[in-house]
Amino acid sequence: MLDNKLKTPFIALIGAVALMASAPAFAQNAAPAAPAASSSAAPAADASAAPAAPAAPAPDAGLPPQMQHAGHINIGTMFIDAKPVVKVVMVGLVLASIFSWTLLITKLIEFRSLNRASDNFLEAFRGAKSINDMGRIASSEEFEGNPLADMAAAAAAEVELSRQAGLQVGGEHRETTLGRVQAAVGAVQASLTRRLSSGMQFLASVGSNGPFIGLFGTVYGIMDSFIGISNTNTTNLAVVAPGIAEALLATGLGLFAAIPSVIFYNYFQTRISAYGARTEGFVAELMNAISRQLDKGA
Repeated sequence: MLDNKLKTPFIALIGAVALMASAPAFAQNAAPAAPAASSSAAPAADASAAPAAPAAPAPDAGLPPQMQHAGHINIGTMFIDAKPVVKVVMVGLVLASIFSWTLLITKLIEFRSLNRASDNFLEAFRGAKSINDMGRIASSEEFEGNPLADMAAAAAAEVELSRQAGLQVGGEHRETTLGRVQAAVGAVQASLTRRLSSGMQFLASVGSNGPFIGLFGTVYGIMDSFIGISNTNTTNLAVVAPGIAEALLATGLGLFAAIPSVIFYNYFQTRISAYGARTEGFVAELMNAISRQLDKGA
């Protein structure tokens, strides 16, 4: 028999060993209950979570107008969605371009008819036998409005006015008469310069300022696009591309208006200079013809 002092610890040790031996069996009996509990809880969780799913927002909801056509933009939609300032720039540039092309067609027709009429007048003028014949040919309806005919008519009219005033047009007064004739012809030349140069200032203005006007619209449009990026908190290129595209359209229109204007301006300046040289040659021919007639007393 064990002593009473050892009996109590020994009994406690036996109880602990028995408890450890029975723990696995208890765990096996309790384990199947857990899957059942979890399987029963899962449908309940799914059932409670399903109604709480939020509805998907519309793809374009909350976007600025210029960003709502991402993926299907064209020139029409870019113009419609543009800001009023950019629209004004675009419309102004389109109108300037239309006016430039209209001016081109008008001046091409003008120069073509001008050179043809001048050729016909020179042929008739060189057949004149007197100063009166020069005036009659130049004043005919066939050559009405032709600059060379106007010069010849002004020269003949000045000689006739001097005669009607009782002045001597030949002899020692020949140089005085030629001086008055030269002044009359110069007045016609000045009006010719103004006539041929009409519209050139507009072409020069559009050619030099068109790109800057378009650039102003581009800067304003891109600035608005960056504001839209800030408001939508997105840097997706498909979202911000329409606003940037409409801004670049303004620059494109500026170049579309400016490039033809510069070409037309240089072309017509060349034509004006060429016709000016032709009038200078005719003035010399006219003064020689009048001088000969004055010497002949015609």
